[in-house]
Amino acid sequence: MAEPEFVTLQVTDGVGTIRLDRPKMNAIDEQLHLEVRAAALEAGQRDDVRAVVIYGGERVFAAGADIKAMSSLDGEGMQVWGKELQDSFRAVAQLPKPVIAAITGYALGGGYELALCADFRVLGASAKIGQPEILLGIIPGAGGTQRLARLVGPAKAKDLVFTGRHVAAEEALEIGLADAVVPDADVYETAVAMAKKFAAGPPLALAAAKQAIDRGLDGSLEEGLDLETALFAGLFGSEDQKTGMSSFLENGPGKATFTGR
Repeated sequence: MAEPEFVTLQVTDGVGTIRLDRPKMNAIDEQLHLEVRAAALEAGQRDDVRAVVIYGGERVFAAGADIKAMSSLDGEGMQVWGKELQDSFRAVAQLPKPVIAAITGYALGGGYELALCADFRVLGASAKIGQPEILLGIIPGAGGTQRLARLVGPAKAKDLVFTGRHVAAEEALEIGLADAVVPDADVYETAVAMAKKFAAGPPLALAAAKQAIDRGLDGSLEEGLDLETALFAGLFGSEDQKTGMSSFLENGPGKATFTGR
C-alpha cells in the first residue's frame, strides 16, 4: 500500500492516535477506509501502543461515506465495496487494546459506524451523530444496524435508523450513544487522558477482557462463561499476572507496573 494520504498513526506516551484528515468532512471512500484498516492493524501490532484514540480533527469526526463514490455502484458492486468497508471497520473493532473515539462536529452514517467500533465515545458539546442512510433510500451497511442495536438495544436503534435523525450530544449521552460529553475544545485531550489510564494497565488482561465481553455477547451465556474461564486461566503464568499479584500482596492494589508479557 502506498504512503497514507488521509490517515496517520501518531504515538505518544503509549497512546496511538489514528487521525483522519480528508478535507473537508472526512468523507469515507475506499482509500480512507483502507488507510484506517492499515493504521488499526499497525496499532494492534506495536508494543509501544497501549491504547488508541480515533480522531477526525477539531471540526469534524467523519460526516459519512462518500455518496458520490457510492452512487454509481449497483448491488453487486456494493456487495464487494461493503465487504471491504466491513473488513476495515472490523480491524478497528477487533483491536486488542482499548479504543476511544474523539468526536467533534458530525459523526454521521459511516462516520458514526466507525465510532461504534471504538470501546468508548467522547463527544463535543455541539457534536451531532446519527445514521441518516434511510433518507437516501438505503440502510446502514457498516455496522449501524448491528453494533448500534447491541449498544443501545433494538428499539432505540430502530428509532435512529428508521428516522435518520441527528442526535445532539446530551441526548446521545442519555441513551448510551456517548460515554462522555465535554466542551468542543476538550474532546481530544479528554480522550487521550482516558487512553493514558488504560495504557498504564496490563495489556494482556485488557485484551482478554475486551475479547471476553465482545465475543461473549455474540453467543449464549454459557458459551460466554466458558470463554471467560479460558481467557481468565490463560493469563496465569504471564509476567503481568505474577507482577500484579505480588505487588498487591506487598504494596496493596494499584501499584503494579505492567510490561505486557
